[in-house]
Order: sequence, then structure tokens, then C-alpha cells
Amino acid sequence: MLENSYGLTFFLKTPKRKSDMIRYVYLRVTVDGIPKETSTKRKWDIKRWDQNTERAVGTREDARSLNFFLDSLVNNVSNYRTELINEGKTITALRIIEFVKGNNPSKSKVLEEFQKHNDEVFALVPNEYAIGTHTRFVTARAHVQEFILFKYQKEDLEFRELNYEFIKEYEMYLKTVRKCGTNTTLKYIANFKKIVLRAIAKEIIPKDPFLLFKGKKIKILKEPLTRAELYLLETKQFDSERLSTVRDIFVFQCYTGLAYVDVKQLKKTDIKRGIDGELWIMSNRQKTKSNTDIPLLPKAIEIIEKYENHPVCVDRGLVLPVKSNQKMNEYLKEIAVLSKVYSTLNTHKARRTFASTITLNNGVPIHVVKEMLGHHSISQTEDYAITEQETISREMLQLRNRLSGQLKEESNNRFSSLLEQFENDLANLKRSHQLGEHNRFNEKFAQFEERLIKFKTDFN
Repeated sequence: MLENSYGLTFFLKTPKRKSDMIRYVYLRVTVDGIPKETSTKRKWDIKRWDQNTERAVGTREDARSLNFFLDSLVNNVSNYRTELINEGKTITALRIIEFVKGNNPSKSKVLEEFQKHNDEVFALVPNEYAIGTHTRFVTARAHVQEFILFKYQKEDLEFRELNYEFIKEYEMYLKTVRKCGTNTTLKYIANFKKIVLRAIAKEIIPKDPFLLFKGKKIKILKEPLTRAELYLLETKQFDSERLSTVRDIFVFQCYTGLAYVDVKQLKKTDIKRGIDGELWIMSNRQKTKSNTDIPLLPKAIEIIEKYENHPVCVDRGLVLPVKSNQKMNEYLKEIAVLSKVYSTLNTHKARRTFASTITLNNGVPIHVVKEMLGHHSISQTEDYAITEQETISREMLQLRNRLSGQLKEESNNRFSSLLEQFENDLANLKRSHQLGEHNRFNEKFAQFEERLIKFKTDFN
């Protein structure tokens, strides 16, 4: 593949001690704006060097020998570039420098770099990453690998072969061949983009093929349980201990906002007295490694006490005997049917229920809810802030009362004003009658009668 721009220069490397006149001759190769350089392992006197010609000055044997060596190096690089073109391989500055150094040229392949990244992530589990994060990138790499084979019939591609067209076709592949939804597709593309940005940082490729790519997520409304639905779950009596336990764990999540993995790992030592003397959950979130401080509500404390002596909790020092997420979600579907709750139940719905139905709908400020959920920003919490009809009704009632109060005040003011006018009219009528001004009396009486009719109309 032909490069857009190419340059090869020789120069004398400035040493730490600039007074040294004998310096190493360096070779710099620039391809598509990316420079790489290496030493030729030859030294030369700066006084006998012409940077304009990039060669040694003079006709002495040592100068002719160095110039011959540099000319040979240029020819060898030129021949190597021709080989790369004939073989259909990509020309990069790194590849040429590796050739000059006598090393095997770096392939700079997409899947190889993806694998390096995944190996690094795995090495940092669980200190910096959850195992689920590694699994997600493994799946993302597998999708890219399948696409390269599907589209190009190759085992791998070089990074320089990536472009906007590749990204758009990969998006279409995920949506059509892999049958991924829009949001899932964008997640896989975001995972791949991280690898591409990594390659840019390592100067493997000069520009971002994602630069013009714009993906738009579809906002999915994930509703929490309503207060009525939560009550049905709480009060339902189950014959099965299995279902009763799963229901209790789910309700505990609804009153604490803990994610599945956090409630599964919640230890008895994480339950502590807060500054108010009440029981709190004080632990670290598995996903974000952030601190989680949650005051315990009475319902949550009741469930903790219920399972205090459960064999699994006693054995492992856990607060609740939580099963696998797969089993939890499976049993929750069964629980929903028996409880006549027609929402789709899963462990994450409990977290949304805490955020919306339990806290925000009861007047807890959103910044406080953010802290209890362990979110990094308010915008994350806003996705959970789904307002119930009950809250809307309550707010509108308050608005009606405020408006009614305003109207009543306005009405009282108008009544006082008209009453004052009536008093003035009566005084004028008395005065006209006493003075015997019959025409003026009749005129004032007509005005009085007109105001009286308007008063009746306004206040009936």
C-alpha cells in the first residue's frame, strides 16, 4: 500500500554535553506524518558535516566511506519499500526502522493489539477491573475477528487499513449478521474504539478512523416498580422457601439500591453505626470501586435480622444468602406471576425502584440519591429518575392549591375595592338627597345600580 507522504533524513544527534564535537549519525524516517528514528551506530565530527546535503564533508577516505554507507542505507530502504509495495503490505515508519535495525518488521495488527489490551485488563482483575469488564472486551474482540474474516477473508488486518468505511461496515455487520440492537452495537463499537485510540497513542496510525463516525443511542425507558407493585411483592406469602428468600433479597435491594454483585458480596462487617447512631451500609461498589454509604431503612433492617442465622450467612459472614444472578432473575419471573406483578422483574429493577419510588418520589434530593447509588455524576442518576403518577398528582395538587390561594387573594382584593366604591356611592347619594339635587341623585343612583349588577355577576 502506497503511503501519502514519505521522508528519509540523516542528522547528527546532539549529545548531553553539547561541547562534544564527535556525535552519532542518526536516521529519521517519516511516513504519513509519523516520524521514527534510530542510530546508524556511526560517529562523525560535526565540523566535517553538511546538514544541507546530509553527508560528510571532504574527499578523505573516512568521509567517502561514511557517505558510501549512508547511500547504501538509502538504497536498501528504497528496495525494502518496493518489496512492501509488491507484497501489498502497508508502509510505516516503524516497519522501516525495524528493517534498518535488522529486526523483523512489526505487524501492528488489529487483533494482536486487541489481545495485548485484553491481557493487560485481565492482569488487573480484580484490583482495577471487574472480571465482567474483561469478559466484555473478549467478546468485543471476537466480534471484530469474525467481521474481518467475514468481510476480508483474512485472519487479521493492519491498523493502517482501518478507515471510516471499515467502521460503518462493522456497524452494519453487528446489526444484520450478529442481530445486535442499536445500543448493543454502539457498546461493541465503543470497546473497539478504545483499541484504536490506543494505537493512535502508540503512533501506529496517524489519524482516528472514528473521527466522522456518529452513533446515536436509543433511550430505553426502564421503569421501576410502583409503590403498589412493591407492596404486592412484600406482602405475598410463598409456600416455597426458595422463592421467599429471593423475594426478600430483591426487596432488600429495593430499599438499599445495591446492585446484584454488591448485595451478593455484602458482609456483616459492612453494616456499621453511622454518625447519627443508626445502622448504615458502608462498603465499596464492585463495579466502580467507589465508597457506598447508605442509611438502612426499617424494611431493610427487618430482612437483615431475618437471615442473621441462616447457615450460608453464618458460614461466610454474609448479610444475605444470594444465589447466582441467573437464578435470581429466573426465580423473579416466577415470583412476578405468583404476586400478580406484571412488570418484568430482574435484579437491576430493584436498584431503579430504590432510586425512583423509594427515594426521589419521597422528596430525597437527587444529589443525595447519587451518593447512595455510587454514581460519578448527576446525569447518571437522572436516568433512574422516573416520576410516578402519584408524584405527579401530588405536585399538581400543590400547584392547584397555590393557584387557588392566589385567586382567593385576588378575589378578596377586588371585593374590598368594590365595597369601598359602594360606600363612596352611598355617601354621595345621601349628600345629593340632602341638598335636593334630584338630577344628580338620579345620576349617582344609576351608577350605584350598575356597580351592584357587576358585583353580583363577578361573585356569583
